[in-house]
Amino acid sequence: MTRRLARPVGITATGQHYPANRVTNDDLSKVIETSDEWIRPRTGIGARHWVEPGQGASDLAVPALQMALDRRGMGAEELEVIIVATVTPDTFFPATACRVQDAIGAKNAFGFDLSAACSGFLYALTTGAALIASGTYTKVAVVGVDIMSSIINMEDRATCVLFGDGAGAVILEPVAEGLGILDFEHRVDGSGGCLLQMPAGGSRKPASHATVDAKEHYVHQSGSEVFKSAVREMAETSRLMLDRNGFVPTDLRLFVPHQANIRIMEAAAKRLELPLDLMVVNINEYANTTAATIPTALHQSREAGRMQKGDLVLLSAFGAGFTWGAVLMRWSC
Repeated sequence: MTRRLARPVGITATGQHYPANRVTNDDLSKVIETSDEWIRPRTGIGARHWVEPGQGASDLAVPALQMALDRRGMGAEELEVIIVATVTPDTFFPATACRVQDAIGAKNAFGFDLSAACSGFLYALTTGAALIASGTYTKVAVVGVDIMSSIINMEDRATCVLFGDGAGAVILEPVAEGLGILDFEHRVDGSGGCLLQMPAGGSRKPASHATVDAKEHYVHQSGSEVFKSAVREMAETSRLMLDRNGFVPTDLRLFVPHQANIRIMEAAAKRLELPLDLMVVNINEYANTTAATIPTALHQSREAGRMQKGDLVLLSAFGAGFTWGAVLMRWSC
């Protein structure tokens, strides 16, 4: 059964923002035992952008959202809801959405943060769309932002090379019949939580000298297990979107997967029997920016003219939790 919204809702504008500090694989090789020859074939990553000390998620989220508002010709005071998908908020509380609302001048909006790791943007996207489809709101901003450089262990070369910092934003509004979000699927398997996590810092294991010394405030990942699960679940939910809506892979204009690892992306596309030239890739320049990968990929694709109004676009993600999902849409701007 398709998960159709009560009325059509779609993306009407996009924006992005990355830190100016660009860190190449060669730069990393000067501080950790690694090399471009080791990183690039395994991940597809050539560079990433990291914030300067003292910068937080809202410092990237605000300019990304402002860009989306400017592209739409909309004032911040018109926004009614701001949803920020992130696992690296400025602070546990107040929510980063509160900081964004204040900084951008969205005086008529309420907001909240949503935590679903690399699936966060897709969860936030459909949450925002459902608020509009209910008839309660008409203008919702969704921001995917993460400062992954703040939670990576620079002594662990298996994970520190994978992540970057960035923010992507979209504006959601009611759209014409036949456009916008056509269907979506979200899933969780909590039994995989221990395979990709930050062990300490929450209420179960608050920060202490012991947790800091044990480096439990950094990303911990079981790479091979995550790889297998990501390929399988991204491909299966993407296939589900196509099958239950009567499409085949070549009906797509673009496939926009979460930018976790080029091998995961290509393997998922292969299982989907999707031509690789339909897949959006930005991991080579920006690495894995967690909740920001899909909205920034959408923004870059739109700016490059890779999709037009009415084109069929499929989004797919997999992240810690385990969380995963897919969204099928007719591009609406």
